Parts: sequence; structure tokens; C-alpha cells
Amino acid sequence: MDAYSETNNSTINSTHQDFSTTVASGSSSSSPAVVATTPSRYENQKRRDWNTFCQYLRNHHPPLFISQCSGANVLEFLCYLDQFGKTKVHTMICPFYGHPNPPAPCPCPLRQAWGSLDALIGRLRAAYEENGGAPEVNPFGARAVKLYLREIRDLQSKARGISYEKKKRKRVAQQQNDNT
Repeated sequence: MDAYSETNNSTINSTHQDFSTTVASGSSSSSPAVVATTPSRYENQKRRDWNTFCQYLRNHHPPLFISQCSGANVLEFLCYLDQFGKTKVHTMICPFYGHPNPPAPCPCPLRQAWGSLDALIGRLRAAYEENGGAPEVNPFGARAVKLYLREIRDLQSKARGISYEKKKRKRVAQQQNDNT
């Protein structure tokens, strides 16, 4: 188990519990029954990610409060997470640079995959606002973070020889079918 998973697992047992409750009303009963619902996988992951980021800020030198956090701190966090990555990203000097399936092992570093980082930032952005942060000052939505994610996406796609292209609209696809 890597350190990132250990951090996530240790924060699950923290005192913070945000289970939502729903009230079920019965026609024959005068008092409503409270039923605890378990959070979705997304909500659980969002909570673990938020707790991990807050722990990172507490361990930061000097320690930071979430209200002091900026886009630069988010970028530091993403770079910190790279050490726990499992995606091989070939460097430009690697003979396998640009090959999606290299035929032999190489010493290139393992990093966090772009898709994982993009999803993480999305969850943290939502968690920030759910925990009382104003959307206007959300550090996870900072321009620097968006540019960093775009740079990582492009770097990783070139290293693997795969391009990330935006999905085309259905209308364009229909026009192509009409032309054939």
C-alpha cells in the first residue's frame, strides 16, 4: 500500500462523519423514523480527498489553513502526489517516447495520470464549496491549476503517442454519415 492510500485510509476513521439522514414518514405512526443512508462512492472519495488535502496543509511548513490556501498550494499538492503515481511517463530522451506500448522496460518516472488529477481537482473543487468556501476564491478553480492540468494532459499524451481530442458533436458526425 502506498503512502497516499495510507493517508486516505487513516483519515476515514477521523471524527468527521457527514452521513446524510432522510426522514421517512409513516401513515400509521405519529413520529417520523430517521433512516441513515450511506454516502455514494463519489461522496466517500470526495471526503477522503478533502481530508487528505487538509492533512497535507497541516503538515505543510509552515502549516496552512484552508482560508490561506492558493492555487500555488494546490500545485504543490499535485506535485507531491506524483511520487505515488502508477503511470509511466516517458521523457523526451527515452527511446520509447511517443510509443503507446513500449516493447521493453525503461527508467522513466511513474507519475499520476492526467485523468486521475483532473477528477481529483473536480472533487476537491466541489468539497471546498461544500465546506464553506466561496466559489470566487476557490483555489482548485484557479487559472494556474487549469493550465497545469492542460500541460500535464498534453505532456502525457505526447509521451504515449496518443492525442486527447475533444469529442465531436453529434451534428458533425451526422454530416459525415450523410456525405458517405
